[in-house]
Amino acid sequence: MQAGDHRQIVVATDAEALARLAAQRLIARIALHHDRPGICLTGGSGPQRMFELLATEFEDRIPWSHVHWFISDERVVSFDDPLSNMGTAKRVLLDGRAPAANIHAIPASTGADPDEVARSYERELKDFYGSATLDPARPLFDLVLGGVGPDGHTASLFPGWPQLAVRDRWAAGVDKAHVEPFVPRVTLTFPALASCSEMLFLVHGASKRNILEQVFGGEDLPAGKARSNGETVWLISQDALPESLRDR
Repeated sequence: MQAGDHRQIVVATDAEALARLAAQRLIARIALHHDRPGICLTGGSGPQRMFELLATEFEDRIPWSHVHWFISDERVVSFDDPLSNMGTAKRVLLDGRAPAANIHAIPASTGADPDEVARSYERELKDFYGSATLDPARPLFDLVLGGVGPDGHTASLFPGWPQLAVRDRWAAGVDKAHVEPFVPRVTLTFPALASCSEMLFLVHGASKRNILEQVFGGEDLPAGKARSNGETVWLISQDALPESLRDR
């Protein structure tokens, strides 16, 4: 079904069905761009089962040598730290499958300056894209995965934080997180996240129902502002779906 604000809502029966649908959409996006697909992953609990499916049941459907993998945000910790988003994605999904040159991790390490790390990642994104200016007709990514935090954040774009207003950068440092873990972070900005063919939010669990109610109710929250220049799809499990969205 289609929300009035042009965000498409797809409802999955449960978390397992959601993970399968997400994996299939990711594979479909890769298939549409045979040359050099770019997939921007996300951290948190939302994509973990999808990662497992892609690494096992769907492994043979991904042309690993061609796909390039990015991350929407990162905690400024070492890759071997359990808090590292890309470290987790590498362990569960990418290691042993994706060529090392195709894994574009945010170069974070414990104690690093978030702004310097953000500038370094921005340079890598621009090198991959082949331009310092984003063209709405030529997406940076084929798919951007997203989630929504308990405060309405997405990536590491937190409510009321100055990074929300950044329009001239592709990545930004975050000195202090709004929620646990309270470590510095690096996040892609709204313009970089928007430069995709599809932005796919993954949301499951009854604990997300109230924040989704706020996001789709028009409250001023980062997850509600995030949009793709192409398709914006919210893949929501039945237990997370607010009453206000059930009849749309």
